[in-house]
Amino acid sequence: MVAFGKKLRESQIQEWQGYYINYKLMKKKVNRYSQQIQVGAQDHPYVLRDFSRLLDGQIEKVVLFLLEQQGLLASRLSNLREQYDALLHQSEGKEISEVQEAYRAVGRDLLRLLFFVEMNAIGLRKILKKFDKRFGHKFTDYYVKTRSNHPYSQLHQVFKHVGVGAVVGAISRNLAELQDLKDNRGSYISIYDQPAFSHPDPIVDSIKAAVERLSNSTNFLHFLGRNALIFPEELPTPSEEDVDDQRYHFISLLLNLANTFLYMVNTYIIVPSADHYSLTLGAAATVCGIVIGSMAIAQVVSSVYFSAWSNRSYLRPLVFSSIILLVGNTLYALAYDFNSIAVLLIGRLFCGLGSARAVNRRYISDCVPLKLRMQASAGFVSASALGMACGPALACLFQTNFKIYKLTFNEDTLPGWIMAFAWLVYLLWLWISFKEPCRQGGKDLTSTESSSGKSPHTSRARLDNKHIGQFINVAVENVSTQPLLMNSEASQSDEDEVQDCDDAEEDTEEIQKPVDSIVSAYRLLTPSIKVQLLIYFMLKYAMEILLAESSVITGHYFVWSTTSVAIFLACLGLTVLPVNIIVGNYISNMFEDRQVLLAAEIMVCLGILLSFHILIPYSVPQYVGSALLTFVAAEVLEGVNLSLLSRVMSSRLSRGTYNGGLLSTEAGTLARVVADGTITLTGYLGESMLLNITLVPALFICISSIIATCFTYNSLY
Repeated sequence: MVAFGKKLRESQIQEWQGYYINYKLMKKKVNRYSQQIQVGAQDHPYVLRDFSRLLDGQIEKVVLFLLEQQGLLASRLSNLREQYDALLHQSEGKEISEVQEAYRAVGRDLLRLLFFVEMNAIGLRKILKKFDKRFGHKFTDYYVKTRSNHPYSQLHQVFKHVGVGAVVGAISRNLAELQDLKDNRGSYISIYDQPAFSHPDPIVDSIKAAVERLSNSTNFLHFLGRNALIFPEELPTPSEEDVDDQRYHFISLLLNLANTFLYMVNTYIIVPSADHYSLTLGAAATVCGIVIGSMAIAQVVSSVYFSAWSNRSYLRPLVFSSIILLVGNTLYALAYDFNSIAVLLIGRLFCGLGSARAVNRRYISDCVPLKLRMQASAGFVSASALGMACGPALACLFQTNFKIYKLTFNEDTLPGWIMAFAWLVYLLWLWISFKEPCRQGGKDLTSTESSSGKSPHTSRARLDNKHIGQFINVAVENVSTQPLLMNSEASQSDEDEVQDCDDAEEDTEEIQKPVDSIVSAYRLLTPSIKVQLLIYFMLKYAMEILLAESSVITGHYFVWSTTSVAIFLACLGLTVLPVNIIVGNYISNMFEDRQVLLAAEIMVCLGILLSFHILIPYSVPQYVGSALLTFVAAEVLEGVNLSLLSRVMSSRLSRGTYNGGLLSTEAGTLARVVADGTITLTGYLGESMLLNITLVPALFICISSIIATCFTYNSLY
């Protein structure tokens, strides 16, 4: 993968070269500061002041040029408006088409400007991360806090594209009205009154996609996709898209999503009856914590080896996963007739060892084309949410008791038998229909990713006007399915050869190799990433406490049946998609992600506080209300948390065995293990004390995460 400094240089619009941030200069400054501090030539206060002055100057250069270009676009739009007004009195199809094309030309130039802003925004984020990493100083927090909150902030111009919306609005409205005039409809429906009835134009769709990408605004589909923590490349290239198209197979993708769905069903289908099953086998009801959590314990290990295995194959790990889950569920069901809690736990451990979610994520990341990756990622999250709701719902249907030969089928064993049958059917479908993606040159995925030599996209040349026009035409034809602009492949220019020495230094430091060990991955975790992983741990802990002990708590306080518990859990699971729709379509577009993050943490904390049983008799409304508040707030928090995590995580963690998805999975799985262990250990003190004692750690972790968020709040800008 090409170093960013080189990529920035090669992607520059030639006539605008002098207005980009000087990333190379700032990088050299950071290196020089490091050397000066090591020998005692300079102190930290001087470095902070000097680097702040340098950044201010670079941002000002970008912003003043941006304002100048916006003014030129506004002037062109003003002239076009005069032509449009003239057409109202004598409209001819040819003249209307000419004005429409002129508006589209303005739109294409706006795309170029947005690409210019995006490249500079990425460069600023990268140099701030580099400075923090080199000096171990919270410079980003200081810089963003002092600049973004100032009334004359120039940082807002870069990251919030102030003023671009007016240009987009003018282009959109006039193109819609011109199309209406051309069709002789005479309705003149304004896009402001009824957006659904406006005439869509490909160039407008491309601009909107570019603006959304630049501002991190979102919709439901993109919000779900980011929740899957499948990292996109910052600047995808045509070669990457071609490789994806060759490896993509729809049925194989569907099989990965089915695997995700079945595994989540498998996880939660036993929750309503786990306490009763434990009692039947002679253990305490609170042993349900270990029964549920043993699957998570094994998943801590399985996530790593499945992630490593997916470097070489996708079919074999999925087949192995299905066989292990078939065996695990069979053992879980047979534990009743063997009257053995040990067999029960072994069965659940086997189920955890069959967790192939790392493979499912990796397949989407590596084999689904970029234009479909967001939809596939959203499908991954939706399949997980649907499985979480269907698991407890299915448990409602198992209120029966009969024998076939010596095998018992009742509410305790049927979850195991049903899931064993489901995995058998899935295994047959997998073997018949899955298509193993072709490997590049017969090598592992990591071999091409980690080679320090040449990847297919290291020879991209600088964009000139002709190339820009070609890429914008591609964007227009493919509407919002393509990146903002894509780099062309051409031979290296003479200027690149002159800078080979500088690039050698840059490439050795910035070449984006996947990490090859957990230690290397940990070294890439900045304070912001660690805080987001802590938040993920906290929300998974709180949700697991709520779900895993629900059957014991409701049985102790309200004498609920297994069916009642199953309905309650299914209703909680069904809130996942509606909550994501609201957050993805509305809340995330009204507020910054960091604002939603902090608010959701506070709501989770409030839900935990309301769940405590203190003095007054514990009632169903109190339990259901507090549980609903905690669960919904945690769902909101999970979406925003993973969205922010995908933005602050190093691109080196986007692929390879120890990727960002694996780290988040391990954090969440560890939280579930700790929560389930807490439930079982607390059970020895009696069911009457279970609720309050298990909530205390959840409250402590939640408050800690809120404090940590406040400390890193500005770094999430």
